[in-house]
Amino acid sequence: MGSVCSNASPGLVGQSRAICQIRRHIEKLAHSRSAVLLLGESGTGKEVIARAIHDGGGLGHFIPIDCGSLVGPLMESELFGHVRGAFTGAADTKRGLIELADGGTAFFDEIGDLPLEMQVKLLRLLQEREFRAVGSLTTRKVEIRVIAATHRDLNREIEHKNFRQDLFYRLNVVTLRLPPLRERREDIPLLIERFLERLGASHSLANETMETLMSYDWPGNVRELQNCIERMVAMNSGPLLHIRDMPSALQTHRSAQGAGALAVAAAAVVGPEPLRAPAQSGIIPLTEMEKRAIREALEYTKGDRVMAALLLGIGRTTLYRKLKEYRLVS
Repeated sequence: MGSVCSNASPGLVGQSRAICQIRRHIEKLAHSRSAVLLLGESGTGKEVIARAIHDGGGLGHFIPIDCGSLVGPLMESELFGHVRGAFTGAADTKRGLIELADGGTAFFDEIGDLPLEMQVKLLRLLQEREFRAVGSLTTRKVEIRVIAATHRDLNREIEHKNFRQDLFYRLNVVTLRLPPLRERREDIPLLIERFLERLGASHSLANETMETLMSYDWPGNVRELQNCIERMVAMNSGPLLHIRDMPSALQTHRSAQGAGALAVAAAAVVGPEPLRAPAQSGIIPLTEMEKRAIREALEYTKGDRVMAALLLGIGRTTLYRKLKEYRLVS
């Protein structure tokens, strides 16, 4: 676990070095009005960081804007609003998301998905601090803090003509890169604790369960971990969360991990000398290597199965299953 750092942003869970550094940036940015660009894989908590920056300043409303949903003929109206009679169906004047964010923060989530025609209008908003509602002949001044986030490589998007370079420069005043969960595994127990608290669950995790969660790479990051914990709590019938309660991806990971650890342990037991296979086969079966590794581990630990499992790098239940499978139990 990393050194203890300030927890001024309660929504941001963790004590890893990366999270502590992000907290320090949040404290500095909270009272600034400069644009902030948040980069990171999906599920790393970009909206959590954006809200923490906004909450630190305490001004106005926080308005999240899903850029991926701004498609079709009404996307400009969603952002900037419209006046009555601006188009067919515009029976009343409507305020847009930008006006709602006046005095506060507009959070453009997945800015890389924003259509090019809307990128032009957003650039004008950032440059002039004003906008014009659809169908209106007058402009309106607005004072907003813009925070944008994306999982895309915007430099590559610029090369492919999918993102405007001038807009990128306007957004890229301060950049924060959010680390994937696999790069801050020490925060996983704290995140699990927070998720269980939110669920009002009094569950705890079996040792093997925690080992599996700590070793998994979490391609969906914090969001995937949260969904995993919710699923385990929903599927579990007791206070202890087991491997069998995990989603299939985690169970598959556990099985592969156990098989790999046994193979490595078996190779280590054989030693540096070349393998001498039986003459009739020319190769030592993997099962025989696993048996040999288990026997050696039990001999070394004087029959202590818990210690033997630790030495082999596998869970206790996996060891017990192998003992029965290979008929190594007395």
